[in-house]
Amino acid sequence: MGDVIVVGAGPTGLMLAAELRLQGVDVLVLEREQRPTDHVRALGLHARSIEVMAQRGLLPRFLEEGTEYPLRGFFAGITAPAPQRLDTAHGYVLGIHQPVVERLLTEHALEVGVRIRRGVELVGVSQDDDGVSAELADGARERARYLVGCDGGRSTVRKLLGVGFPGEPSRVDTLLGEMQIGVAPEELTEVMTRVRETEKRFGIGQFGESYRVVVPAAGVAPDRSVPPTLDEFKTQLRALTGTDFGVHTPRWLSRFGDATRLAERYRVGRVLLAGDAAHIHPPVGGQGLNLGIQDAFNLGWKLAADLNGWAPTDLLDTYHAERHPVAAAVLENTRAQMMLLSNEPGPRAVRGLLAELVEFEEVNRHLIEKITAIGIRYDLGEGHDLLGKRLRDLPLKHGSLYDLTHTGRGLLLDQTGGLSVAGWSDRVDHVSEVSEELDVPAVLLRPDGHVAWVGENQDDLRAHLPRWFGAAS
Repeated sequence: MGDVIVVGAGPTGLMLAAELRLQGVDVLVLEREQRPTDHVRALGLHARSIEVMAQRGLLPRFLEEGTEYPLRGFFAGITAPAPQRLDTAHGYVLGIHQPVVERLLTEHALEVGVRIRRGVELVGVSQDDDGVSAELADGARERARYLVGCDGGRSTVRKLLGVGFPGEPSRVDTLLGEMQIGVAPEELTEVMTRVRETEKRFGIGQFGESYRVVVPAAGVAPDRSVPPTLDEFKTQLRALTGTDFGVHTPRWLSRFGDATRLAERYRVGRVLLAGDAAHIHPPVGGQGLNLGIQDAFNLGWKLAADLNGWAPTDLLDTYHAERHPVAAAVLENTRAQMMLLSNEPGPRAVRGLLAELVEFEEVNRHLIEKITAIGIRYDLGEGHDLLGKRLRDLPLKHGSLYDLTHTGRGLLLDQTGGLSVAGWSDRVDHVSEVSEELDVPAVLLRPDGHVAWVGENQDDLRAHLPRWFGAAS
């Protein structure tokens, strides 16, 4: 029997598998599709996901494949300059297409020893006190101590578990595809500028050797898995802009809706959910892929701790307790953004008011921190302002903070030089380092970089270590 079966080889599943394998956990990834998709849905990584890659030493390979863009406010498409002193060392958006993200994460997962099987469809899940059995479409069975569904918004795992997925169905659909256009760039720019003054859900931009076309659909499709036709794109483009831009030779065509749903539970016994299997929402703000990667980053070390035998009794339950509210907040902000993209008089008036408010730096900062996820603070109880927050990549006397986190272990960053993690040194690194940007004596970081303790008293530290790192060995 293996340790963990991960269903789904998208960014969430690959990130989770690699995080588990980093801690010595045996992982098998099952993916229904024979090969990775070349459809480009997500376009980049926000600051917190960039930090996640830096924490595991992966950022150089992502930077080599992506493009750094200045970070700006863009809540509901309302642009504003980035506020001063944003709490991150990575204050940019990394433009990198989803297929590239998946390729890089696949390479990383294979490097650390993850097993990936493609062309394998899950059709049944059953569990007992010892483990989970996965029934496959070809009649084979796989068994592991845990199973995690990272299999998207139509998650088979979630449906087999019977987990409720409350929310709202799609009210509007949007067509998305890559194709060639038959007009001069000047004509495209003129029409784009005019139409986007009122219709923010429309856009055409060069995308490598082709163009990425986004246009509102005529209605909600009864089956969104059926792709639209090129004629449907032409009809909608003409209705909205007066021209179809001579679009031709589509590379791929798809559609997406604005359904907003959140799983009632992220865990049922030995089966858990992550990424789109746990939450779906409109793509405004580009938060979906990032939210899934961050789910995996939160879950991976906790599940590994359980499997490695040192997890506190309720550690795995903190995954739902911490990430469910984060997803709920993302659903709320995407609901708000979709409303503000409407051409109705009321939403347009609210949009105008918000455009005035984002000129205030604190409003702008608040919205940027929502979109980029650097404002997240887990509820770890009362204490120092840093408690529950992730620590940015601080410059240290020798290197930087994230250079010390590549192994995925806990970390005591000790500026006093007088503390100890004796009894937990198999799970927590102790580094006596100094940073001019850290104005506390010492911090204890969880493997995901969130602050679990702040102080300078050894007895107080020993009292807090078991909460996240179990009993002393």
